[in-house]
Amino acid sequence: MNFASDNAAGIAPEILAAIARANDGQALAYGRDDWTQRLEHRLAEMFEHELAVFLVGTGTAANALALAHLTPPWGAVVCHSESHIATDECGAPEFFGGGIKLLGIEGTGCKIEPDVLKRTLSGRWGGPHHVRPTVLSISQATEAGTIYRSHEIRQLADIAHAYGLTLHVDGARFGNALVRVNASLAEATWKAGVDVLSFGATKGGALAAEAVVFFDPARAAYMAERRKRAGHLLSKHRFVAVQLEAYCADGLWLRLARHANAMADRLAAGLAGLGIEPVWPVEANEVFVALPVATDACLRSAGAVYYPWSSNALSDPISAETVLVRLVTSFATTAEEVDRFIATVASR
Repeated sequence: MNFASDNAAGIAPEILAAIARANDGQALAYGRDDWTQRLEHRLAEMFEHELAVFLVGTGTAANALALAHLTPPWGAVVCHSESHIATDECGAPEFFGGGIKLLGIEGTGCKIEPDVLKRTLSGRWGGPHHVRPTVLSISQATEAGTIYRSHEIRQLADIAHAYGLTLHVDGARFGNALVRVNASLAEATWKAGVDVLSFGATKGGALAAEAVVFFDPARAAYMAERRKRAGHLLSKHRFVAVQLEAYCADGLWLRLARHANAMADRLAAGLAGLGIEPVWPVEANEVFVALPVATDACLRSAGAVYYPWSSNALSDPISAETVLVRLVTSFATTAEEVDRFIATVASR
C-alpha cells in the first residue's frame, strides 16, 4: 500500500521497452539523433503549434532553467506560496536565475486567484529599489491536486500579459490534469495564453524525462546554451527522447494518467464512504484527507506508506485529533491496493 508518490512507481513497460530498443547500435550525441528529431515534430503536431523544445532529465531542471531563461536577475517570479518551485526545489530557480526572487501569494487549494494576482501586480515594483515581476508560474496540477480549467488559465494569462509578465506552467502532472478537463493540448496551453510549459513525463511513467516547451521559438534564443552551461544537456540524449516519444505514442501518456486518476477517485470514494472526505477536490491523482490519529497509526502498522502534509491553503482548519496526509496514486497503482487501504481504515 504505497501512496507516497507517483515517483515511487517504476517505469511503464512500454517506455522501458522503448529504452531497450534504443540501446541497439549507435547514435549521434547531444540531441542530434533521430529520436529527438521525431519527438520534436510529434510534439508540434500534438500541440498544433510551432515549438522550441528542450529535453532535460528532471522536473526541477525544467522549471529552474525555464524560469531562469524568462526572468532577469533583478526580476521576480510570482507563484503560489506552496508551489513546488517555492517549497521543494531547494532554491534551484533562484540559483540558475542568478538570484531571481520568488514572490509567493496565497490561494485556497494552492490555486492563484485573479483578484489576488491583480492586487499583487498593481503594487510598488521596479527600480532601482525593488524587483520587477516578470513571470507568473502556475502548477498544473497544483500541490493540492487541484486543476486550473482553460478559462481560469486565460484569466490569469490576460492579467499577467497586461502587466508585461510571461506565463509559465509547471506541468509535472500535466497529463493527470489534461484528462480531467476535457480540453485539447492546444486549448490547455497556448490558446489559453501559456508561454512556456514544463511538460513532465517522469511522474507519469517515464524514468527521467521532461521537456521545456516554448510556444514562441524566438523566446527560446540561447536556451540551448543555458541548458548546456547548467549541466543538463545529456550526451546520450536519445535515451531521454525515446522515453518521451514512447510516452506520447498512441496516447499512452493519457491512458496512464487516466488510470492514476481513476485509482485516486476510487480511493477518495472509499474513504468518503467511511466518513473521511477529501479536504480539496480530487481532480488529479492526489487525495488529501485528515485521518484520525489512531487510524493513521493503524495504517502505518499495516505497512501503508504515505506522507503527512501541512498547508495554509485549506478552507477549514484541521482538528488536533487528526493528521493531514497526502495519498498519491500512479499508473502502477492497483484496485486491490486501494481496496486494501480502505479495508484497513474500515477496520478501525
